[in-house]
Order: sequence, then structure tokens, then C-alpha cells
Amino acid sequence: MAINTINESNLPLELLQKQQGHKFDHGHALVLSGGAGKTGAARLAAMAALRIGAGVVSLGTPPAAMLEVATHISALMVRKIATPHDVQTALSDKRISAICVGPGFGTASAQAALIKEVLTSKRPTVLDADALTVLAANPDLRGLLHPACVLTPHAGEFARLFGGGCGDASVDERAETTVRAARNVGCTLVSKGENTLIADQGEQVFLHQASGARAAPWLATAGSGDVLAGFIAGLLARGVTPMAAAKIAVWLHVECAITFGPGLIAQDLPEVLPRVLQQLFVHRE
Repeated sequence: MAINTINESNLPLELLQKQQGHKFDHGHALVLSGGAGKTGAARLAAMAALRIGAGVVSLGTPPAAMLEVATHISALMVRKIATPHDVQTALSDKRISAICVGPGFGTASAQAALIKEVLTSKRPTVLDADALTVLAANPDLRGLLHPACVLTPHAGEFARLFGGGCGDASVDERAETTVRAARNVGCTLVSKGENTLIADQGEQVFLHQASGARAAPWLATAGSGDVLAGFIAGLLARGVTPMAAAKIAVWLHVECAITFGPGLIAQDLPEVLPRVLQQLFVHRE
């Protein structure tokens, strides 16, 4: 199997540029949050989506957590989402162009009903973290996955979803497994790790190596995956295709870590992104 290596020269990074227009011209991302005391991961994802250029980002939050969320954010919007009906009501706004569900979301049985409503909407959707656990526990939800979805499992989540380990396998073996899994679910799959593999229902598989000159061990910190999910969701909201969004986000995620260096924590990643983008655009002029 031919594996395509991701690097700056073969990424459509021009998609990161913004043109003139209204905020909604650049998309509206909705990030679903967990309950009180568990909103941090969703807030990280939401800030990442905003930093990468989504024109508007809203946090859908249970009532008990709304005050907690509101005290931590300024540039984000907050709306009550606790039931499937709340999801339906939120998504009646056609300006919502992408959804991120999973970071800090929770794995209770009630969460499956919320995810079902998200998937039924057919909006571009990132499923990460707890959403993947819910998906693994509820096989009926797999039938609702569609080509505009992006799944972002680490090795343990991959094993729960697809019934096999991939953490100790070679890159070639993981590539074959990732392609088979992506075809199985019919959407884009980001198999995370030092060597991250990205595949969709097509024939190609892409590899990003965070090793050698691009080693980024500082990404082994709580919340870094939530930021990656937010980067992807923000790009989806802007109209970038799932495969391109995944590749760009994975590359930028590592680039931010390299730029910041030792001492990195997850909330630094969205904050350093503007500097990375500025350097990138100057380099390309």
C-alpha cells in the first residue's frame, strides 16, 4: 500500500487564508460540552475552532454548566443543549456548518441520543474522545456515520471501535488497518499517534510523522487531542473538505507544539497558532 507523507509543501495551506466577508461567511462551529466541572475539554476545542478561523463558535452546554462556561469565555457564544430536542432546535439554524462532539462530553447512555441527533443532521462533524466511546458502545450509531464525519481515535479508542490493537503495529500494518476501518465506517479516520495516519473511504492513506526534526513530545499532555478536534471542526466549518481539514489540522497541531517548545500545555496550542500562521503566510508570499 502506498503511503503519502504529509508535509508543508503538499498541503493546501492557502485554505487557511481569510477573504473579506461577514463572520458567518467563515462558518459557525458548534461544540457540545459536558456537564458542570467537565467543560474544560470542550472549551479547548471551541477556542481552537475559533483560532483557526471559524467566524462564529458556540458551546452547547447543559444548564448546570452554563455559568461555569460563561465565566471562562468571551469570544465564544453559549447556548443550552441538554436534550435531543435542544440539538434539533440548535441545528434548525442552517448557519451552523460544523459540529464537534466528544471532548469532555461524557459517556452516559443519554449522550447516545444527542449524538444520534447530531449525526442525523448530516452536518460535517468531528467525533472525538467520549463520543468515540459512546460510538463503540452503541453499534447502531455507526449506521448514521456519513462522509462528512471525521473520527479521531487514539490507539485505545481505535481498538474499542474496530476490535483490534494498532498501537504496537508497524506503520504499514497500521495504514492497512486504518484504511479498512475508514471504509467500514464510510468517513474520514484520523488514527492518532507519533505517526498519525489519515484515511477516508477512498484508496489513499496519508502519514504525518512527528519524529526527527518534527518531534513534538510536548503534545503528550492532557487536552492536546481536544485542541486537534477543534482545529478540524473549525476548518470544516469554513467549508474545507474532511480529508483536507484533517491533514492541515494534524500538521498545524505539531507545528504549534514545535513553535512553543518545552513547557507546552494544551491551552497554549490555540494561543500560539496566530504566530504560526503569520510565519506561514509570510513564508509563502
